[in-house]
Amino acid sequence: MSVIPALEADVLRRQDPEVADILLGELARQATTLQLIAAENFTSPAVLAALGSPLANKYAEGYPGARHHGGCEIVDAAERLAVERARTLFGADHANVQAHSGSSAVLAAYAALLRPGDTVLALGLPYGGHLTHGSPANFSGRWFDFVGYGVDAETGLIDHEQVRTLARAHRPKAIVCGSIAYPRHLDYAFFRSVADDVGAYLIADAAHPIGLVAGGAAPSPVPYADVVCATTHKVLRGPRGGMILCAAELAGRVDRAVFPFTQGGAQMHTIAAKAVAFAEAATPAFGAYAHQVVANARVLAAQLAAEGLHVTTGGTDTHLITADPAPLGVDGRTARGRLAAAGIVLDCCALPHTDSRGLRLGTAAVTTQGMAQEEMQWIGVLFGKVLRGDLDAARARAEVRELAAASPPYPR
Repeated sequence: MSVIPALEADVLRRQDPEVADILLGELARQATTLQLIAAENFTSPAVLAALGSPLANKYAEGYPGARHHGGCEIVDAAERLAVERARTLFGADHANVQAHSGSSAVLAAYAALLRPGDTVLALGLPYGGHLTHGSPANFSGRWFDFVGYGVDAETGLIDHEQVRTLARAHRPKAIVCGSIAYPRHLDYAFFRSVADDVGAYLIADAAHPIGLVAGGAAPSPVPYADVVCATTHKVLRGPRGGMILCAAELAGRVDRAVFPFTQGGAQMHTIAAKAVAFAEAATPAFGAYAHQVVANARVLAAQLAAEGLHVTTGGTDTHLITADPAPLGVDGRTARGRLAAAGIVLDCCALPHTDSRGLRLGTAAVTTQGMAQEEMQWIGVLFGKVLRGDLDAARARAEVRELAAASPPYPR
């Protein structure tokens, strides 16, 4: 099955061959390299079909039944379906599916619950916090007073005692739990208890684990957090976008914070694609996939450790792995470059309590391709060979191309 039917019909190529070449080039890149970026995945052809649908033409400011444009009867049905599917999938009272991205969802959560100048407690950026958790280059750091908690220097695990101490000392208006580089499950009950102790809202930024939550492979923040912010891509395997889950009493505030406060017109083609992804995530097959993602990550983490990399926290509970390649004599950026030359695509990340950069990778995309534990061991061994210089880039690239060809993301 082709994922670009219009290209097959030469529609785009006849009108704009330059863009057609770009699209086909990206499709070839994805199909011939290993996508180990923790925030990426392959959507289904059905999700792509919704994204490329005529719903992209419709302007729909507002919410179903209360739009600022006419002709919204059909797109209203799409949004209602997406909302109901999200509520059912995650057991939430309310879902807002209009957020354009995870950052947009976090912005709306802050807008719903906070005022400029309020104090917020969140995981510090050097320990895996996101830009929206207080970076001075981001709206969060400019508008709010962020206090950062960290991780234990020995274990790499979140320092719960520090979280409680900082919360009592600073009395934040909100506490954020979530990370872009923390490979372990969060103790949402603990964060709820701290928030209750100091009278703070609890915001869970579940952009990374929400797909595992959908598949029953990770604990859910929904019963504990006042507001849950998430993305619909990553492990969830939907279109690039965001969503917000919350209790019924906060629904109005959250909806107003998305529209009209932080966004204008909803992207109805993306919302329809989210509905498709939520339906896919409710199936037994998705549950099996989510558990395989975690099994693959654990095997890959163990193999990386066996190859000599230092795996932070000693392993992973999720799709995400962070590792320091320094024991192999290379820094994070150099390692990323060598692996990229071999066709292995991943990211760098901060390493807690150091000035160094490590590697951040995830197993969602390769699991979607059908790879399992055997392939993860092979990939881990290849990491070691490439980083130690035991295998030149050209030979490694040929091996990666062979593995990728055996498990294409979009089989024809």
